[in-house]
Amino acid sequence: MKIDLSKYLDNWYKEDSAKNIFPGPVVTLSREVGCPAKNIASDLSEKLNTLKRKHSKDHPWRWIDKEIMMESAKELQVDSSQIQHVFDYKKRGVLEDLLLAQSKDYYKSDMKIRTTIAKVIRNFANAGNAIIVGRGGVAITRDIPKSLHIYLEAPLEWRALRVADKHNFTIDQARSYAQNIDKKRSTFRDFFQGKGNDYTRFDIKLNCMTLEPNELIDVIIGGMRTRSMI
Repeated sequence: MKIDLSKYLDNWYKEDSAKNIFPGPVVTLSREVGCPAKNIASDLSEKLNTLKRKHSKDHPWRWIDKEIMMESAKELQVDSSQIQHVFDYKKRGVLEDLLLAQSKDYYKSDMKIRTTIAKVIRNFANAGNAIIVGRGGVAITRDIPKSLHIYLEAPLEWRALRVADKHNFTIDQARSYAQNIDKKRSTFRDFFQGKGNDYTRFDIKLNCMTLEPNELIDVIIGGMRTRSMI
C-alpha cells in the first residue's frame, strides 16, 4: 500500500507552520548497489564545510544515514530492532503482524514506520545543510526549492566486482544480490510517490565507473552552486 506523501506532509505542516519556513538546503544521494554513496556523502560534507557560505545555513553540513533509523525509533518509542526490517527492505508476513500486534504494547505497523521515516527525513531536510543517503529521500524532499537529487550508478559488472570483493561472493552471487537490492530500493521509493511517478526523477545521474570520487563531488558542488544552495 502506498501513501499520498504530499497530503501526509501537508497535514503534518499544519500542526506547526514554523516547520516549513525556509527548508533546506538539502542534497539526496541515491545509488545502485556497489556505488560508494556513504563515502561520497562523507567527503562531500567535509568539503562543503570548507567553502565560503552565501546561501546555506550557519550550522555545519552533515550527512544523514543511520540517524534516520535512530530518530524514527525514538519517534515511535520502540527499539530500533523493531523497525530494522523496513530499513533492510523486508516485509513482515500477515501472521507475524498479527502475532506482534497481540504481543507487543508498542507494536508499529510497516505503514506507521514508513510514514515516520518520511517525517524524520523531512525534519532533517527542513533543518538544512543535510546530505541524505537513500531511504526515499528524493520523493520526500523533492518539493524543497533548495534541493538537489543525485543518483549514483555504474554498469552491473563493475558493481558486481565491488560487491563480490566486499562480501566474499562469487560474481554470480554478487550480480544477483545487486539486482535484488536495487529492485527493493526502487520499490521503497515507489512507496512514497507511486511507481514511475515523474516526481521521483533525479536531477543528476553520475557514473561511478568513469568518474573519480573527487570528480563526482565537484559535479555535485557545481549543481549546488547553480541552485544557490551554498
